[in-house]
Amino acid sequence: MLLTGTFPRSVDEKQRIAIPKRVRDSLNLGESTELFIGPGTDGSLALYTKEGLEAFAQRLQAASPAQQDVRAFHRVFYAQIEQVDLDSQGRIRVPPGLAQLAGLTHEAVLIGVQDHLELWDKERWEQYLGQRRANFDQLAEKAFGQASAT
Repeated sequence: MLLTGTFPRSVDEKQRIAIPKRVRDSLNLGESTELFIGPGTDGSLALYTKEGLEAFAQRLQAASPAQQDVRAFHRVFYAQIEQVDLDSQGRIRVPPGLAQLAGLTHEAVLIGVQDHLELWDKERWEQYLGQRRANFDQLAEKAFGQASAT
């Protein structure tokens, strides 16, 4: 599964956002309606399929549980992950605590990030993107440098 793209979204009064059909199709959910949402990085929320979350958990499991930061991350991350279900209109309801954590207002942005989705408050996303877009070449060099080092 390769998730890409940027999708401006509205957040309704019940904290629901619609997942675009193209994205839902890319998630390969089949008959399932469940997704998992939790804290992401840089002020975003991360959305995973069940299989995506299980793959993420396997990568985390490789980190040493003897390290205090690893244990703390596991506790904080997994304690905040919640299952959400797509309704018949392709929407999910963002749990209030997570909506507050991400600073979600009435305008949001859903982005595809390879194996998961991220949900951002629109203003926060625009600020993040604006700060990093000018350094795209340097970011690419670091990303590809680290990818070839592993």
